[in-house]
Amino acid sequence: MTDDVTREPEPWGDTVLVELTEDGIAFVTLNRPEKRNAMNPTLNREMSATLDFLEADDRCAVVVLTGAGESFSAGMDLKEYFRETDGKSRAVQHKVRDEGTDWQYRKLFHYTKPTIAMVNGWCFGGAFVPMVSCDLAIASEDAVFGISEVNWGVTPGILVIRTLAETIPTRDAMYFVMTGERFDGRRASEMRLVNVAVPANELRARTIEVARNVASLSRWVVRGAKMGVRHTRHMPWDVAEDYLYAKHDQAILFDADAREQGISGFLDAKSYRPGLGTYTRR
Repeated sequence: MTDDVTREPEPWGDTVLVELTEDGIAFVTLNRPEKRNAMNPTLNREMSATLDFLEADDRCAVVVLTGAGESFSAGMDLKEYFRETDGKSRAVQHKVRDEGTDWQYRKLFHYTKPTIAMVNGWCFGGAFVPMVSCDLAIASEDAVFGISEVNWGVTPGILVIRTLAETIPTRDAMYFVMTGERFDGRRASEMRLVNVAVPANELRARTIEVARNVASLSRWVVRGAKMGVRHTRHMPWDVAEDYLYAKHDQAILFDADAREQGISGFLDAKSYRPGLGTYTRR
């Protein structure tokens, strides 16, 4: 989609807001600030449609996920989940649950475009899933994180424990899952739950800096690189080698200019030195 004539109607506007910048950054905002952006069935459906739309929209090079107001997300809106499925069949209950997992994990984890979680405040329970499913995460130093379910007699929500096991040391994961204690953005950065934590007034600027850098690179090269990290860490070495060669060849097939420019700058013009700079696309 490249123009207003052929573009489908935008699917956001109620529980999800989208701001598209001129340099290709799509700020996708969970928009239920009165509920700390708790994710209800309506938001899940709107987020799924929004991600599908932006994936096909050439105006978008990078997706930044954040929350309205002073929260990223307080997790699942359990009241609405239970009320929406009261008296419904098991099939309906499963469908409502699956709509959440669909975008929070499946879509984000396999998304063809780079994704960045910009954690601007409260991030609790189920909100860990979309945050970790994003490729990168940048948090405010005073953001508040917590997996508090043990405090009210249940185990953490679907896939929350898996996200911690995926990203932080086992001892830290065990501690916060078992105690329900909160921690801030600085601690999240120390544990590598997020890439970096910055002062709140620098959060958007730092996120834009990272997003612009990623957006300036070859879409196919970045996609192949990120999917290589996602998938090969669980593969045998020989299978990983085959997969990564396939991604390498795919990037050349779809963006031969990027490879030619990069190799030429490195070997011939000496205009690019690995580790000392980033090549700029023509």
